[in-house]
Amino acid sequence: MTGPEPLVVVGDVLLDEDIEGVATRLAPDAPAPVVDVTGDHRHPGGAGLAAALAARGGRDVVLVTALGDDPASEAVRQQLSGRVRLLELPLHGTLPVKTRVLAGGRPLVRIDRGGGTPGEPDEAVREALACAHAVLVADYGRHTAGAVRPHLEEAARRTPLVWDPHPRGEAPVPGARLVTPNAGEAIALCAGTPGVSGVSLGAFAERGTELAERWRAAGVAVTLGERGVLLTRPGGGTPMLIPAPFHADGDPCGAGDCFAATTVAALADGLLPEEALQRAVAEAAAFVAAGGAGNPDLWHTPVPPVPAQDPAADAFELAREVRARGGTVVATGGCFDLVHAGHVGLLESARRIGDCLIVCLNSDDSVTRRKGPGRPLTPATDRAKVLAALGSVDAVVIFEEDTPERVLERLRPDVWVKGGDYSVQDLPEARALREWGGQAVVLPYLDGHSTTLLARRAADAVSVALKPTEG
Repeated sequence: MTGPEPLVVVGDVLLDEDIEGVATRLAPDAPAPVVDVTGDHRHPGGAGLAAALAARGGRDVVLVTALGDDPASEAVRQQLSGRVRLLELPLHGTLPVKTRVLAGGRPLVRIDRGGGTPGEPDEAVREALACAHAVLVADYGRHTAGAVRPHLEEAARRTPLVWDPHPRGEAPVPGARLVTPNAGEAIALCAGTPGVSGVSLGAFAERGTELAERWRAAGVAVTLGERGVLLTRPGGGTPMLIPAPFHADGDPCGAGDCFAATTVAALADGLLPEEALQRAVAEAAAFVAAGGAGNPDLWHTPVPPVPAQDPAADAFELAREVRARGGTVVATGGCFDLVHAGHVGLLESARRIGDCLIVCLNSDDSVTRRKGPGRPLTPATDRAKVLAALGSVDAVVIFEEDTPERVLERLRPDVWVKGGDYSVQDLPEARALREWGGQAVVLPYLDGHSTTLLARRAADAVSVALKPTEG
């Protein structure tokens, strides 16, 4: 997923403690609820949670943070062991402990105790930042980022750096690829602004632009909870709103860490900032829906990898799930070099036949062998992304051969669909389908639409535009 260089997380670790119970009565000596405790659990918070989430799927993550000799620091070391590699700054004091008391899953009170200041970094910390594949700064206002600031400034000049800020923390270093304040932080970091309530998207865009210019960041992504995230850049321009894929009912504690960790991991994988933020919004919503940082299963089982990293694996798993519940698996295939109205109509019709639609997509080499030099016009990764974005398509799998028979033997669809310019008896896939009782069908195709025709029209238009005018 990444090269030999690690993803480095720098920031302040906390120990989060949740005491859970039920409250059915008030105390006799004060109008305060009495909580009958049913359980409690502790886990790393702050930069520790962000680093553990960034390490999902086996990613090599180094966490640079300040830890001491106190019991809370030792608890963090134990729970992060095997998940991330720790590079410690000395902590003068004790690790902060943040305790929430919850009744019926809702927090009643939070108790904070402990705290200290970090010491100087050693050579191992400096080397880790010098060779980092990407860097996340998870600033919780406890000064770890300040202790290594010169090395963060150097890292930002050569690798993607994401800064998750705090109103009491350090200003992001110049050149940060993205800074990710939440709505409250964006308001607090802009002097003389009102509270979050009633602030419009336009007002958040203005504040994001102001912060991007102040910090000399490439972009500021203001997270807005269930509304998604608003991406702004220095100099103004049109902001980009990336909505959440669904409304997540759950504990939002740790959602910001999940968002920041997913963002930096996506940038490390080579995604554009807009693509990274889209993935991060989806992951944060799923994280909240699963119970957030308070989900006790989070630290007892490995964190699942980000979905959709392997579209083929998703397609095969989807086919198995649909078959297991007695549904109908529909598949179709082709080059889909320039997706046009004919393709869209065919895919929508195919999806209505069954309970899922999987598209088998010719690879770039396969398209070239079939269509000749100059094709495909669009690389397979982009073609797959366009298809997956259509509401009628549930999954996409890319195959290397000239025909999809081998991938069909793994998918084993109930129905194989082609457009009306084919006949069932001419399909080489029909024979394979008969082995498991599958059926090949032909659907009507929108006449007058084809990639070849569209490419020819585009070439003719360019030729006319470049033709010198007389006189």
